[in-house]
Amino acid sequence: MTSTGDKEANLATAARLVADAVAQGAELVVLPEMFNCLGSGAVLQAGAEPLDGPTSAWSAAVAAEHGIHLVAGSFIERDADADADVDEGAGDRRRNHNTSCVYGPGGARLAVYRKIHLFDVEVPGAEFHESAAIAPGDEVVVADAGALRLGLNICYDLRFPEVFRIQALRGATAVTVPAAFTAKTGPPHWEVLLRARAIENQVFVIAAGQRGTSAGALAWHGHSMIIDPWGTVLAEAPDEEGVIVADLDLAEQARVRSILPSLENRRPGTYEWPS
Repeated sequence: MTSTGDKEANLATAARLVADAVAQGAELVVLPEMFNCLGSGAVLQAGAEPLDGPTSAWSAAVAAEHGIHLVAGSFIERDADADADVDEGAGDRRRNHNTSCVYGPGGARLAVYRKIHLFDVEVPGAEFHESAAIAPGDEVVVADAGALRLGLNICYDLRFPEVFRIQALRGATAVTVPAAFTAKTGPPHWEVLLRARAIENQVFVIAAGQRGTSAGALAWHGHSMIIDPWGTVLAEAPDEEGVIVADLDLAEQARVRSILPSLENRRPGTYEWPS
């Protein structure tokens, strides 16, 4: 989808797309990064919500309506203490988080992940400083979702393989990557990194991307993908609004992990982080 600063329109589009996915048999649905509101820094700041705000309520209701697990991509979460900071003159810009939540079939929120790695880059054509408005999270999150154990990530996290390895070692069988990956970096990096994370951790990768342009200056790569633990692309979105659906074969995942036991063959006693 292509989200803008119009929350009402974004949520209507997301609701339609979720219903489309469910009609095709989806039991787990993953939405893109900042699916509810996307635009300039000022737009994101104005659209920030508390964790239990309207977007969370919408997500819980949609999950319950369809009886699915829903990864509510991400939204800009305003910290509960932000108003107190404003009163003290500190401002609330750095109190916001880029937050992804998982909701169960009954509408309960099962997990909260706050984006750890912030997109602060000077790549020509993709200059951006996410930390100007967002504070980083500090917790790697894995959550149970039906038959799956999900590792939660957001966009730029994709470039940090240590997080995905920790999730795999904590039992993740699939990882989610809601994203607004730039059109500049997407063609050379998006598929390569997604498939690498799948292969090295022998997990399913479910990556939902924004497409088109939301802020004028930046355009999004799109090409949502579902990848299996062998690195095979099970589904890829064309360059248009829509959904992709794939069956995740957990028995085949177990077979792959059995014949090529790379997780078991690790030798952590020999690894030492450089200072």
